[in-house]
Amino acid sequence: MADELHGASLSIDPETTALLVIDVLEGGFLDSDQTEENRAFGEACAEVARLCREAGLPVVMCCDAHIEGLDRELDLWGPHGMAGAEASKPAKLLGSSPRDFIIEKRRYSGFFETDLDLTLRELGVKTVIAIGSDTNICVLHTLADAYFRNYASVVVREATMTFLVGTQEGAFEHMERCFGTKLVSVGDLRAALA
Repeated sequence: MADELHGASLSIDPETTALLVIDVLEGGFLDSDQTEENRAFGEACAEVARLCREAGLPVVMCCDAHIEGLDRELDLWGPHGMAGAEASKPAKLLGSSPRDFIIEKRRYSGFFETDLDLTLRELGVKTVIAIGSDTNICVLHTLADAYFRNYASVVVREATMTFLVGTQEGAFEHMERCFGTKLVSVGDLRAALA
């Protein structure tokens, strides 16, 4: 599969691929700061989730669930995605399915001290498609851990967003060069899942 991901066209095996939705949360910037960029990001995330569900791919929501007074990330970025709060739940615009999985995380990576790896392995997953935010932080660190665990990765460009640190293109270059991530558009994914 890794060779196919670096070929001219995208090939997706629905039996061994899952969608990771990283920190596309209710409340957050999707609701509070409705810029054109935010709307486009939200619509792209919703479209990717819909396409993957229709193709039978597992959809795994990796959601911040920080604990006040414990999580070091809060010292850097302030309170956000607090455990139990509405703002730590998947954004409603993503839709939902009884077959979705929710993985709560307290660090940038969806793999760190969670059962994400166990869940993916039990599902037979070898390739992850990633969408979400912040591209340079939680998406990047989740994909690093995916690479270290031998998962191939695909990122849907329009369904990621950088707003805290660095640039979108810098994150994409890092993923592509360091993890072998295949960067695709929503249209590429739609064609591969058709």
